[in-house]
Amino acid sequence: MLTDAQWAMLEPLVEQCRPKGKTSPQDLRRTLEAILWRHENGARWRAVPAELGPWWRAAQAFIRWARLGVWERLLNLVQERGIQLGMTFLDGTSVRAHQKAAGARRKGGSQAQRDHREALGRSRGGYGTKACVIADSLGRAIAFRIAPGQAHELPQAVPLLDSLPGVPTWVVADRGSTSSSFRGHVWSMGAKPAIPPQRHEAPVACPDWIYNNRNVVERLWARLKEWRAVATRYGKTASSFMGILCLAAALDWLKR
Repeated sequence: MLTDAQWAMLEPLVEQCRPKGKTSPQDLRRTLEAILWRHENGARWRAVPAELGPWWRAAQAFIRWARLGVWERLLNLVQERGIQLGMTFLDGTSVRAHQKAAGARRKGGSQAQRDHREALGRSRGGYGTKACVIADSLGRAIAFRIAPGQAHELPQAVPLLDSLPGVPTWVVADRGSTSSSFRGHVWSMGAKPAIPPQRHEAPVACPDWIYNNRNVVERLWARLKEWRAVATRYGKTASSFMGILCLAAALDWLKR
């Protein structure tokens, strides 16, 4: 699964952010390869090849680390290579949920409360999750936000901008993020918006030479969705699905 060169880059980063004493160092590479195999192929945990170790060890490690925020910290560590903020891109995508994604514990609430907590909901596209990302000028993911499938992506835009380590020159987004108040927020932080208006709205400045670069974030989603567990949500909990997004994005950083 991982070449020696890839593991040489990944091992010190994983060692920095993983909980100590849970997975022995000699099993770390094999466990991580089992986690990658499962999510790249969208298979059941029990289908993990025997040569990658016990399936339950990989499953326990992934779920535990997702709850502890290990995969988010891994994404933050790879970003120390340098985030390029000339242009930043906002985009959301709908991810259909597999039937096995339903059924997380209610924890005392109703089914509707559980689905909201776990970022699952029903839209015209079916039962799923809305995943939103902010990417840098090179099309590398900086941060994610997830919401139930029927949710609009605009409420996620400001929290995503707040996750940036600095002020970008341009904020580029499609009509899903068009809003006079959001454009005002972008101007107030010292950046310039490149967001086209809705067809019924008055024209606003949106330079084509900037907006035409939005395919950068669309290509990012295309790369991430090569992972079957990103293209289709299999995880029952929001923490597990967010962990998959961050793990896939971290490896995308290392490849670029």
